[in-house]
Amino acid sequence: MTDGPGELRARLEKTGYLVDDGLAIACFLALKLHRPIFCEGDAGTGKTALASALAQVQGAPLIRLQCYEGIDASQALYDWDFPRQLLHLRAAEAVGVTDAGRLESELYSRRFLIARPLLQALETQPSVLLVDEVDRADDEFEAFLLELLSEYSVTVPELGTLRAASPPVVVLTSNRTREVHDALKRRCLYHWFDHPGFERELAIVRRRQPQVTERLAAQVTAVVQTLRTQDLLKPPGVAETIDWAEALDALGATELDAELAVATLGSVLKYREDADRARSLDLSAILAARGA
Repeated sequence: MTDGPGELRARLEKTGYLVDDGLAIACFLALKLHRPIFCEGDAGTGKTALASALAQVQGAPLIRLQCYEGIDASQALYDWDFPRQLLHLRAAEAVGVTDAGRLESELYSRRFLIARPLLQALETQPSVLLVDEVDRADDEFEAFLLELLSEYSVTVPELGTLRAASPPVVVLTSNRTREVHDALKRRCLYHWFDHPGFERELAIVRRRQPQVTERLAAQVTAVVQTLRTQDLLKPPGVAETIDWAEALDALGATELDAELAVATLGSVLKYREDADRARSLDLSAILAARGA
């Protein structure tokens, strides 16, 4: 636990994750009040990276649950190790164990329980639980999450109630492919992740890719900022800016020109239509206008 939002912000920035005052306060309150933080915004704006940075600050493992359509409680919470249970049953029969009650209690003991991410987070202190892209899950799974995050406990019929000795730090992310229900949002602290301005994005690139020249980092950031103003299918996020700078540096580039930018667009744009749109721009003029 930190003394205040300012100290937490400084500790997050030491991990290489830059935050503004609003996010620093939200994170501090999440730690102080044991409330999940709900991070919503476009892909590539740093939502997932926040959970990793918080784990580093806390000195805790990051436990990730990747949501997808059709995910259910057994895939997220726990399951029984049926192959091991079967081997145990055969071994017991081989040595003549016939007590059905004993066999059942052994088969459904903790040793055969496979903890999935949610149960792992409840049983690991401290821990940071990342529930990534919760908007991809369905309504039933949202309701299940709401119940679990309210009590930080789960009931396994064969074992009883398993409760977290100390609640994990919970980060939920959403790319807003659909609206998440208000009930789940109300349980959380909320923060909207927007694309950063030029100066802030440049600082992020310089922090994450310190080997890249200052001029190249500024040029890459300038072009990406312009690309986001175009009518693209998927505007590039900060993650793509970082990837592009890293790719150019790997090619030995110390500065960017229009020809090199076009040749390496695959590092920053992931749709053919977006790449075609970028090629139609006067990239030389963009670089000159930015003074990069």
